Amino acid sequence: MTSKLTDNPTVLAAALAAAVLATPAALADAVTDWNQRAIDLVVASGLGNQPAHRVLAITHTAALDAAQAAARSGPPGAVPAAIAAAHCAALTRLLPSQQAAVDAVCRPLLAAQPGGPDAAAAIELGERAARDVLARRADDGAAAPDTYRPFTTPGRYVPTAMPAAPHWGQRRPWLMSAPTQFRPAPPPALASERWARDYQEVAAFGGPRSSARSAEQTEVARFWQTTHPAIYHAALRGVAEQPGRDVLRNARLFAAFTQAIDDAMIAVFDAKYHHAFWRPITAIRNGDADGHDATERDAGWVPLIATPMHPEYPCAHCVQAGVLGAVLRAELGSTLPAPVLATRSPSANGATRRWTSVQALEQEVADARVWGGLHYRFSTEAGLEMGRAIGALAVQRHLDP
Repeated sequence: MTSKLTDNPTVLAAALAAAVLATPAALADAVTDWNQRAIDLVVASGLGNQPAHRVLAITHTAALDAAQAAARSGPPGAVPAAIAAAHCAALTRLLPSQQAAVDAVCRPLLAAQPGGPDAAAAIELGERAARDVLARRADDGAAAPDTYRPFTTPGRYVPTAMPAAPHWGQRRPWLMSAPTQFRPAPPPALASERWARDYQEVAAFGGPRSSARSAEQTEVARFWQTTHPAIYHAALRGVAEQPGRDVLRNARLFAAFTQAIDDAMIAVFDAKYHHAFWRPITAIRNGDADGHDATERDAGWVPLIATPMHPEYPCAHCVQAGVLGAVLRAELGSTLPAPVLATRSPSANGATRRWTSVQALEQEVADARVWGGLHYRFSTEAGLEMGRAIGALAVQRHLDP
C-alpha cells in the first residue's frame, strides 16, 4: 500500500521526522500519543467493539514491527518516525470513512521542509510494516458474511433483531492456536445449587428498581456500560506514560495488549455462540420453566443496563478485563509504588474511576456486569479466567525477556 497522505514521500518523511523528533519527550511518548490518536479516530468511525479491537491490534502490531526495524537500522530518532508512519498508513486503509479525519491528524506533519535520507528510510519502514501486517490479516475472517440462522419453527414469529457478530468466533487468531483453545466448560446445570444462587443474585441486584443494589454499585454498573476499547486503553496508557519508560517497551506493551484483546473477542464469541446460554432477562421471565424450585419467576423483570444482542456465557467485558490484568501484572511485576490505574467512561458522563491494584479493577468489571443485570456471577468468573489465559500468551510472545 502506498501512503495517500502525500504525493511526495520525501516531504512526508521530512515532515513526520520533524514533528516527532522535535523534543526528547516524543521518544518516550510516541506510542501512547499515537494510541490516543488512533482511539479517537476509531471512536469517531462508529465501529463496534469487535472490529474496533481488530483495527487497534493491526495498527499497534504494525507500529511494533516498524519500531523494531527502525531500532535495528536507523538512528534513535527513526523509531518514533517509523511509528507515526505505520499508524498513518494502517489507519488510512482500515478507516476509509474517516479519511478526512486521518488526513487532519497526519497532514500537519507536512509543514516542514524536505529532509535527509534517514527520515525517508524511517517512513518507508513504517509504511512497509503497515503493508505487511495488513496483508497478513486480510483473510482473518473479519469480512466473512453473517449467516446466522434464527432458531424457530416454520411459520412461527421470533424477534427479528439479529444478534451481534455471530461469525466473529470463526476468525483467525493472533496468538491462540484456535478460537476454541480456551473455550470454557458449559455453564452450571439448571438443576444445580450454583445456578439458583447466581440467578437469585442477578435478579436481586440487576433490576432498575433494585433495593439490594447501593447507589455506588449503580454508578459502577453504569460506568462499565460502555464496552468500547477506549475504556481499557486509557488505563494501559497510564502505565505506559510512567517516567523512565522506553519507546520500544511501550510498543511491545500495546502490541501485546491489542493482539490479546482481539483474540479474546474471537474466543469469547466462539464460546458465546457455542453455549448459547440465556441472558438474565430471558431466564428470570421464565423462572418457573427451568425446573428449579429456588428460581422464582418475575414476569416483568428487566435489567438496569440494556442487554447486548448476543448470548450470555461467558462475560465478554470480563474477558477484556482479564486480558488487561494479565498484561499489567506481567508488565508491573514488583514495581513499587505501583501506578494508580484510572480511566474515564462515556456512559458515566466522562466520570473517572481509579484503582490501586489490577485485581480491584478486574473485580469491579465483574461486579458491574452482575449489578447491571447482564451476567451471572459464574459467567464473570469464566470470562476473567479466559482473559487471563489469553493475556498470558501475549506476555509470553511479546513481554517476557
